[in-house]
Amino acid sequence: MSAVESLRARLPENARDTKLNLQSVLQGGTLSAAQRWGVAVASAAAARNRELLDAILADARDEAGDAVIDDALAAASLMAMNNVYYRFKHMIAKESYELKPARLRMQRIAKPATNKPDFELFCLAVSAINGCEMCIRSHEAAVVSGGLTEDHVVEAVRIAAVMSAAAVALELPVVMTMATT
Repeated sequence: MSAVESLRARLPENARDTKLNLQSVLQGGTLSAAQRWGVAVASAAAARNRELLDAILADARDEAGDAVIDDALAAASLMAMNNVYYRFKHMIAKESYELKPARLRMQRIAKPATNKPDFELFCLAVSAINGCEMCIRSHEAAVVSGGLTEDHVVEAVRIAAVMSAAAVALELPVVMTMATT
């Protein structure tokens, strides 16, 4: 049994939809195996649930390899920084802030271990989880101009959504236990 299958088996019954979606989004589709698992790793890291990340990493090693995992984790880390900064600039909506340089190092985007369109796809998925409109728009444009399609975008965001839901579902039994004590 794979690590993700073991994790799915432990999800509570009230997260049945998440359990089913977790299985289906990691199967074939528009995304290559490397893209699918890279998005899953980046999204699991962004969802900040160690149990989920460990399970995704265990299966991703066999399915996608170390370079994809390295890029996915780099994308999660980089977007943790960028999403906060650019979400602030967007939300404050003041021209004076728009004119100020970010002065944040972002060289990994230009030189990923795998390829630029896939790295941008990983960044897009993390930005969707983190809710940064500016980053979502920027990375979606880079993904499409890099040769991927809107179907790639939608599939990546579906994976991100399910990873986010799985992270929440894994915390539900703890919350329910705390509420009854």
